[in-house]
Amino acid sequence: MNHSRPAAWLILAIILVALNLRPSMAAIGPLLSAIRGDIPLSYTLASLLTMLPVMAMGLAMFFGLSISRRLGERRTVLLSLLIIGLASLSRLFIDSATELIVSAILAGIGIALIQALIPALIKSRFADNVALCMGIYVTSIMGGAAIAASFAPLVMVQAGSWRVGLAIWAALALVALLVWCLQPAQAISKVTQRESFITRRRAWLLAIFFGLGTASYTCVLAWLAPYYMEKGWSEQNAGLMLGFLTAMEVISGLAVPAIANRSRDRRGILVVLLLLIIGGFCGLILAPLTLALLWPCLLGLGIGGLFPMSLIIALDHCDEPQRAGGLTAFVQGIGYLIAGLSPLLAGMIRDRLGSFEGAWWALTAVMVIMLLMVVRFNPRNYTRHLPCPG
Repeated sequence: MNHSRPAAWLILAIILVALNLRPSMAAIGPLLSAIRGDIPLSYTLASLLTMLPVMAMGLAMFFGLSISRRLGERRTVLLSLLIIGLASLSRLFIDSATELIVSAILAGIGIALIQALIPALIKSRFADNVALCMGIYVTSIMGGAAIAASFAPLVMVQAGSWRVGLAIWAALALVALLVWCLQPAQAISKVTQRESFITRRRAWLLAIFFGLGTASYTCVLAWLAPYYMEKGWSEQNAGLMLGFLTAMEVISGLAVPAIANRSRDRRGILVVLLLLIIGGFCGLILAPLTLALLWPCLLGLGIGGLFPMSLIIALDHCDEPQRAGGLTAFVQGIGYLIAGLSPLLAGMIRDRLGSFEGAWWALTAVMVIMLLMVVRFNPRNYTRHLPCPG
């Protein structure tokens, strides 16, 4: 029997599912001025459109694996895609900030159920190529963000409505739903004893590292386009700028895990990625309109590699797929709760100071702290920090 065809089909299904995990957030930034023209939104309130779904992703992450154990992975993904699709579609009929925020939270819950499940699925089905498959999965997530950021303004112009620019991404969920329906039913291996990582210091270190790295991603996703629109750029160009940044994330998300596959010690790669992000933020602050494409390029390459690498390092700590899935669910759960605060804090800084530059400086300092954390990730000590229970 040919095993490569089901594996290729599963990878295709994972790619299509992953494409749905960011458009509900990424489409908002480039359309923000049009939305604010229709619905009264301060920058602090607008930040909730990114913050609350990310928070919902964090909270739902803790229930994601137990839900998938009850429903089975196939039905869990179908349910999640349905929630994301309906949340996007509901935006056609939105008339208030509250309705927009509720749709964002719903999408966040759907996203979290999938994100809790996929790392364990990859670890169990593609044990020999975890870093590579995680790279493809995370790259597809960022690809969805790139597509939404680039095309949402175009759709808005063509349709004459920002609501259509936000709702059209329900079509992407429908495509993924159809392909996932054709997946053969196959449950993730049952686990007899669930391990709690809440008392494990190493699990908290991994979660904080993931959260701080993702904070730069969520903040850039929310505020890069509005930042450039304040500098005089059009919605279209600001959206394309965010699209370009996320395209760089896609390239890095594919390349970096493939390079990292060659060595179990990932620290050198992490240092390079963090330095790229620091360079990008410094450029945004000091010379945003000079070499305007260089800064999003540096940010995209850094953030795009850091996101999958943060999860790969968590997976490196556990050999058993179900345990690795539990750890990555914990890491993402705590991490997204931390990351969700960054768009809100940046929005508050913008309302208070009249500029996003203070937020970029704060994120630069966060990246320096992460550089100090990288030293702790010596693969020789992983089993000592997270010994198997029993």
